[in-house]
Amino acid sequence: MSGGAVSGGAVSGRTPGEQTPGGWAGAQVAVLRELLGRPLTSYHLVLGCSALLLALGLMMVLSASSIEALQRTGNPFYWFVKQVTSVAIGLPLMWVCSRLPQRFFRLTGYPLMGLSVLGLLMVIFLGQELLGAQRWIVIGPFSVQPSEPAKLALVLWGADLLAARARGGRIEWRQLLIPLMPGVALLAVLVMIGRDLGTTFVLMMIFLALLWVVGAPVRLFGGILGLLALATATMIIAEPYRLRRLTGFLNPWETAQHEGFQSVQGLMAMGSGGWFGIGLGASRQKWNYLPHAESDFIFSIIGEELGLLGTLVVVALFGLLGYAGLRIAMRTRDPFVRLASAAATAWIAGQAVVNIGAVIGVFPVTGIPLPLVSYGGSALLPTLAALGMLLSFAKREPGAAEALAARGPGPAARALSWLGLNARAWRRPASPREAVRRTARPRTARVKTTREQPREHSRERPREHPRESRE
Repeated sequence: MSGGAVSGGAVSGRTPGEQTPGGWAGAQVAVLRELLGRPLTSYHLVLGCSALLLALGLMMVLSASSIEALQRTGNPFYWFVKQVTSVAIGLPLMWVCSRLPQRFFRLTGYPLMGLSVLGLLMVIFLGQELLGAQRWIVIGPFSVQPSEPAKLALVLWGADLLAARARGGRIEWRQLLIPLMPGVALLAVLVMIGRDLGTTFVLMMIFLALLWVVGAPVRLFGGILGLLALATATMIIAEPYRLRRLTGFLNPWETAQHEGFQSVQGLMAMGSGGWFGIGLGASRQKWNYLPHAESDFIFSIIGEELGLLGTLVVVALFGLLGYAGLRIAMRTRDPFVRLASAAATAWIAGQAVVNIGAVIGVFPVTGIPLPLVSYGGSALLPTLAALGMLLSFAKREPGAAEALAARGPGPAARALSWLGLNARAWRRPASPREAVRRTARPRTARVKTTREQPREHSRERPREHPRESRE
């Protein structure tokens, strides 16, 4: 048989009805690879995971806080309304950040760093102490936690500081010594003075992510981890309640009525949920058994009401969000985008790991909220701003701009066009004389006047030499 008569199926070596190697699983893997290889995959993952986690968080805050809110304020929706208010402020902030250029984020890091240091200093002198930590500044009916914007400030300031010193896309780790390490140390010391060990861990995670991206040597990692361990041990010894909390972590069931009470109640909530949970809103531990069920231990209420399946969905969403952030960092050549994306991803995903680990008994209880899910506007707003920044970076990935342009107008533009409020409707209406002129003589079929023709003819003719004309 000649080569031209061979069909496509014969060339591939399998009949049309034969399955590809790997069967159904191989086909699904191929489809997944095709989806992950699209230009806007990172953008859709960040947007979709953030929206799902935010919706789940609102639902669980309403469920977990309704009993305590009813007992304290007489209104079961008190904390839920405050959380909805924070979301209503945070979503426009996220949308604005998703449309801002990269230069804005590079310039914002320095003033935000200064404001964070000022806010942490104010906490030391004017802050309110709660549960052994001095974190909040109370202004009328509102309370602000300056350590939360300090995380975003460190991401932007540190990324711009290192990116400005990049040479050929590479950054020498020796440039970390000044002024990045003193700046991180200043933030960490101010936060530790306020006795907030959990936020100090998050700041160190951001710093370690910056070190990893710039390719710092292992000995530098070891030295920083050693200093962190020494500072942690000093803080635990200096504060008796932290030592009791560590004892409760090591032996929670032996101290179930004292230091280990919160951990034990959280584990009981997780265990009673089973595979599919006992039902949304049906939690028993939120009836004054589990402290801070709407914030630090909201993951326990998710496990109790939605079961193991619900907790796995939350873990999967944070995993996809972390993958999208790292994908943005890997697909760019800009040092600032790479550093800021990796640091923001380490902050959000790392904080989720610490919170979930504390709930299931892997880590000590540190009071770190679950991003996008736990109650608290001070933590929610900087997180949404960081996610908006990731969306802005994702729209500048290779091929993303072309894919966005090919997608056409968005839902808002289509809705305006349905109402007759498209871009043409907002143009200045033409005058009657102008409309008659456009109708009678369109620009595409413009007829030249007799006065214009000789002038053009004279311009198009080559200029004769004077001597030749005299001859």
